[in-house]
Amino acid sequence: MSKVDFVVTAEARSDMGKGASRRLRREGKIPGVIYGAHKEAVSVLLDHNEMMNHLKHEAFYSHILTIKLGGKTEQAVLKDLQRHPAKPILLHADFQRVSASEKLRLNVPLHFVGGDVAPGVKIGGGSIAHALAEVEITCLPKNLPEFIEVDLSGMELGQTIHLSDLKVGKGVELVALTHGSDLPVAALHAPRGAAEEAAPAEGEQAAG
Repeated sequence: MSKVDFVVTAEARSDMGKGASRRLRREGKIPGVIYGAHKEAVSVLLDHNEMMNHLKHEAFYSHILTIKLGGKTEQAVLKDLQRHPAKPILLHADFQRVSASEKLRLNVPLHFVGGDVAPGVKIGGGSIAHALAEVEITCLPKNLPEFIEVDLSGMELGQTIHLSDLKVGKGVELVALTHGSDLPVAALHAPRGAAEEAAPAEGEQAAG
């Protein structure tokens, strides 16, 4: 897999308050903050269009980003993003600095593969329901996966894949599992009507 590099251009922000934020958004900027790694938090301005372009890439949400600020660069991850509830407008972005020796806690997407060849689908005619689209993980920056693959190719009718079945990679922990919650990730359901059809058939057999 080719490595993707995301560079976010930022500038220091000095004017604060809601009025200032509204003015910045009219100018095509959005406010943000960079914090963490035992350094002082810095308020920044980001280019709205640049951020929207970055956000088209799923990997942007679970990648170590390079932030260019005042002639220097910092490594960070996108920790939080506020969007307008009704318009395609970004309101605020939070970035957490990355320290090589400190674990990150981040959501990464799940990529489901092999569902079309699963015996329960191909032979049994069932359908797969995805229970989760992403999972929260903790790991050192060097071990951060862009996504976690969920292999559905061996699934049979009635089978469920749980968090404990996932292969997450070296040094990566699933937060829910560390709290004792082995959540379902995907389930393969029998075709609709199969159970209803089976019941009368058994009844007829018994009557005979």
